[in-house]
Amino acid sequence: MTDETEADLTGGVPQRRAKPALEAIGTRKLSPATRMMGHGYDPMLSEGSLKPPIFLTSTFVFPNAAAGKRHFEGVTGKRPGGADGLVYSRFNGPNQEILEDRLGVWEEAEDALAFSSGMSAIATLFLAMVQPGDTIVHSGPLYAATETLIARILGKFGVKWLDFPAGATRAEIDAVMEQAKGQGRVALIYLESPANPTNALVDIEAVAASRDAIFGDAEEKPPIAIDNTFLGPLWQQPLRHGADLVVYSLTKYAGGHSDLVAGGVLGTKAHINTIRSMRNTIGTICDPHTAWMLLRSLETLELRMSRAGENAAKVCAFLDGHPKVERVGYLGFLEKQDDARQADIYRRHCIGAGSTFSLFLQGGEVESFAFLDALKIAKLAVSLGGTETLASHPAGMTHLSVPDARKAALGITDNLVRISIGVEDAGDLIADFEQALAAI
Repeated sequence: MTDETEADLTGGVPQRRAKPALEAIGTRKLSPATRMMGHGYDPMLSEGSLKPPIFLTSTFVFPNAAAGKRHFEGVTGKRPGGADGLVYSRFNGPNQEILEDRLGVWEEAEDALAFSSGMSAIATLFLAMVQPGDTIVHSGPLYAATETLIARILGKFGVKWLDFPAGATRAEIDAVMEQAKGQGRVALIYLESPANPTNALVDIEAVAASRDAIFGDAEEKPPIAIDNTFLGPLWQQPLRHGADLVVYSLTKYAGGHSDLVAGGVLGTKAHINTIRSMRNTIGTICDPHTAWMLLRSLETLELRMSRAGENAAKVCAFLDGHPKVERVGYLGFLEKQDDARQADIYRRHCIGAGSTFSLFLQGGEVESFAFLDALKIAKLAVSLGGTETLASHPAGMTHLSVPDARKAALGITDNLVRISIGVEDAGDLIADFEQALAAI
């Protein structure tokens, strides 16, 4: 775009433009880890500052009235192409825009949005897609707050739901899809893989094939959204396997230091624009300081996740076969645990086994609590994906609100402890788990 054209678009005031994004050197495509150091940001537009400043402002100044009118023509849909520039921090800001540019890089998504929490991302997605009387098809289990949102909150407005187990076969998925189609409009297919807290994998490719076969070329073919918090973006990239939208609690690995709360959604421009409109209305965007902290964290995401993954493999090798351990729900063990269905999904969908796993102890709640209370390095806390190792008891904590019958059906048992391995020394973690098991 020339300076003259820019001047026309802004009512006669030339605008400085960011330099083009560096995506390749010659024929070499740059990796996401490299692009996290500068993608979406031009220091020359911020007084040469190496890192983006934090833009703590509620509103943005228009160069003239014509530019203001043009912006609102885009916002209201009177002009194609969407909004021009920045106007108000409920809609967007420089820090959030840079963050959204970088979030999309890992999975080559067309667009991305940042939110104030993982649940605000999920809630905004649902509100943007679902109408009263619609049906949501989802995998199970889901994070407890997500299940509550679907069944108890959206249910009050006439939204129905049907689910299939995370490890369902194509035939089982087809049966649920057919049943849902018979109930009327299916607004959304929502997945979580690996499932929280069992670590069960969903066959994204089978879900996409089932959706396409049953809904065909219908104009309102339901989009497939997936919570990829446990493995993404390093160890699983669902857009490559048929998902339309990927959801993140950016609090976890993306933030990675247990010092912020945020969420993200990325995917096709058409779906993102629909969700953006809802976000603009209800104001679920993350604040500029949180966005700035996430930009910092994304620079070390690959290093942190790689170290945590290596640690998890060593810790799980120690735990596997321990006399006080019934089973280790670690994705790296799927082959030897003789679970052909899950192992097949893992081979096709996953790049790594992750660092969060389910530990099933011999016994029940008493034994689980004794183990948790004896830990010295690992912290007894909910959440995951931080630099520190965390351990919790899903049945008695994060999933306490789930009815007992559903917990039993989903495998959320009293002897299940969820562990998220951090970046500490692996030998130290093994020593900690060894002495905690001895306390049972």
